Amino acid sequence: MRTEFAPDDPEVNFYKLMTAVVVPRPIAWVTTLSADGVVNLAPHSFFTVVCAKPPIVMFSSVGKKDTLRNVRATEQFVVNLATAPLIHEVNNSSARFAADESEPANLDIVMEPSIHVSPPRVSASPVSIECTLHSTQELGDSTMVLGNVVAITVEDRVLVEGHPEFSLLEPLARLGKDEWGLPGDVVAIRRPRTPDDIA
Repeated sequence: MRTEFAPDDPEVNFYKLMTAVVVPRPIAWVTTLSADGVVNLAPHSFFTVVCAKPPIVMFSSVGKKDTLRNVRATEQFVVNLATAPLIHEVNNSSARFAADESEPANLDIVMEPSIHVSPPRVSASPVSIECTLHSTQELGDSTMVLGNVVAITVEDRVLVEGHPEFSLLEPLARLGKDEWGLPGDVVAIRRPRTPDDIA
């Protein structure tokens, strides 16, 4: 037996349904600057890589939030890796601060300069992805933001033989309701190149 949920059913909250079944979702902890220079920091769990050459990432703003307004004004943003040790900072930065209030300042989150873009990065986050705006796409009540990756910085402490190590990164994931996914077991399985490679 299965229960069907229809998008046009007024009794169904499709946002809650989709965020409960499209799991786990990586988190773009996005730093932006307003036109007046106010630092904004907010988590967005509609986030992924969309192109490798050239490198492009995307996040989606549900509604017209400060992050979206700032990206459109300055055409720059930074994605900070949301990690397990920073779970409370990430969660608290989702509160709806006024546009002229800085989340890092109010939450005592230490920031530091980025290399190629004006928005700063979260000092305690081991990875930052510096981006310039590629384009935006309106999709119903949301806006997809595509960013050209101009640099990725990774702390040496999370690198093993020059490559980021999952167990050291400790990335957070968003689930449904108020649930968060913490790093779990990692399994390595070789991908077959051809049908003949299938074990």
